[in-house]
Amino acid sequence: MTDVDPTGRGDADLEGRRALVTGGGSGIGAACARVLARSGARVIVLDRDSDAATAVADEIGGEALAVDLGDLDALATRAFDADILVNSAGIQTVAPIVEFDPRTFRRMIDLMVTAPFLLTRAVLPGMYARGWGRVVNISSVHGLRASEYKVAYVTAKHAMEGLSKVTALEGGPHGVTSNCVNPGYVRTPLVEKQIADQARTHGIAESEVIEKVMLVESAIKRLLEPEEVADLVRWLCGPTAASVTGASYTMDGGWSAR
Repeated sequence: MTDVDPTGRGDADLEGRRALVTGGGSGIGAACARVLARSGARVIVLDRDSDAATAVADEIGGEALAVDLGDLDALATRAFDADILVNSAGIQTVAPIVEFDPRTFRRMIDLMVTAPFLLTRAVLPGMYARGWGRVVNISSVHGLRASEYKVAYVTAKHAMEGLSKVTALEGGPHGVTSNCVNPGYVRTPLVEKQIADQARTHGIAESEVIEKVMLVESAIKRLLEPEEVADLVRWLCGPTAASVTGASYTMDGGWSAR
């Protein structure tokens, strides 16, 4: 068993590994960057917001990388090398299908499906060459269940599930695992920013959104914390999860048990 790092970072069983975390400037991505760094990995914090990426990278002794994942042509030509890839970047828009802007739909698919595909495609050759790799996709309970007014997000997360499983099948013979983490509502800027839209769309007060919309299907009536999600990501990257691949791990307070 790996000894605990005397610097206080925690179990350093990812020492020498290089991790790339998208959306790493805030929310779940930032929490993942922190826990992977504590486990010994050298973390590249990728975010569109340069200042946010730099702040997290400076905090954990990592590297900041400002990239717009929506610029697919530029992304497809970039080289990336990592032992661990965490696809965490995401956005949300709440509206009925008949009012949903097609440009917004396309942008969300680009960011949450095509960009993870391009990043996975970029890092797999190096993982294959080293005989070791971990791809963790931050999906959602909406990768397994649907909710009204979230057509692009639900579509994207369902597609991410498929991408992750194909990566698992192709990567398995090369020592690469690929899994999805499927949280319910997490206390992040993405969730907080949709409260007003949820209230408008459902015709209720903003103060009622968490109870009457976000947590109505959950047996455990609270928001998840980003650190809880990151702890599962860290386990999936560690040595005891070496045979775990092609899986989707729900953290939804019992929502998908219905």
